[in-house]
Amino acid sequence: MTHPLNPRMAATFPPPVMEARRWLEGVVFARDRPLINVSQAAPVAPPPEPLRQAIAEAALSDDAAHLYGPVLGMGELRAELARHWSGAYGGQIALEQVAITSGCNQAFCAVMATLASEGDEVILPTPWYFNHKMWLDMTGVRCVPLLLDDSLIPDPEQAAALISTRTRAIVLVSPNNPGGAEYPPEVIRAFHDLARDRGIALIVDETYRDFDSRPGPPHDLFTDPDWGRSFIHLYSFSKAYRLTGHRVGAIVASKARLAEVEKFLDSVTICPNGLGQRAALWGMRNLGQWLAGERAEILDRRAAVRDGFNGLEGWRLLGCGAYFAYVEHPHPIASDALAQRLVREAGILMLPGTMFQPEGSANGARQMRIAFANIDRTGIAQMFARLRAFAP
Repeated sequence: MTHPLNPRMAATFPPPVMEARRWLEGVVFARDRPLINVSQAAPVAPPPEPLRQAIAEAALSDDAAHLYGPVLGMGELRAELARHWSGAYGGQIALEQVAITSGCNQAFCAVMATLASEGDEVILPTPWYFNHKMWLDMTGVRCVPLLLDDSLIPDPEQAAALISTRTRAIVLVSPNNPGGAEYPPEVIRAFHDLARDRGIALIVDETYRDFDSRPGPPHDLFTDPDWGRSFIHLYSFSKAYRLTGHRVGAIVASKARLAEVEKFLDSVTICPNGLGQRAALWGMRNLGQWLAGERAEILDRRAAVRDGFNGLEGWRLLGCGAYFAYVEHPHPIASDALAQRLVREAGILMLPGTMFQPEGSANGARQMRIAFANIDRTGIAQMFARLRAFAP
């Protein structure tokens, strides 16, 4: 490269999923032993046919779907999410407290742009979601790792000890990516109270909320009439309705926060995708029963994964929920080297813990993430059979 490069871009790592896909180059998989891909946490099937028909109808008959729309998203979709979330969480959320974004990654970036600048600090539990770490690196915000024990549940007291005068936020992901852990409501409440008392923000990314195994709301933060003072909620329609390519996410925050978010979004995408927003709205209004079936299927696959690890000698299941199993492997090589050998020798593509932990982490070298949402019980059984047969 002959032109100048922003050192912040050079300082962060390549996109992990794209890096893992490069491991497939030159590898030939036998027809009777195809690749088992458990690397990416995204649906590979298209949306259900009725939703695709709704998208096609909108494309043909709704001229506004092809034009610039409001920067913070369609009013109808914002109102629908506010209504659904008010009922689901037992709180009061207004349309003006909802913004629609081009995916949940953009939601995170937009919120973080309003909170932290060069030299500020944000606390991320490890293992972390790698795109969160990448954005902080690229913007010069210092990531402060909150190390977890084998329960993969963050400790508010340990987080409190990490807060400095430069701390601007704590980020939680529940159900967790990559760990699969579902954070107890009392833990999330304790983090909220800590953030409120210390004058920082608590960001809770609930991309996988639709696949939480527990009945009822996952936390009670929205029941506080003043919830917008410290709490920011992030969501993705991608996993619920298989809209990954349409890029539709959401932020629920105070009206004042969203006024600042609007500046960021107007400078980046101007407005969210019109067809994607209409698809999300149609899904919220019509696919409740279908989504319940999707959740039941994911929970069944989760049970199959748990059962599989009970019979896999040496491997240890640390967390399992939503789309993910996070595990400790028994082999005498680091997880990044193991992941590449599993591709070549076992026909399995999974991500190493080194992609979710600070550089040089001993934990990262022992850990792996398995994204099982795109393989059924038969595929899960085949994966475990190959892992049992693998000997480095």
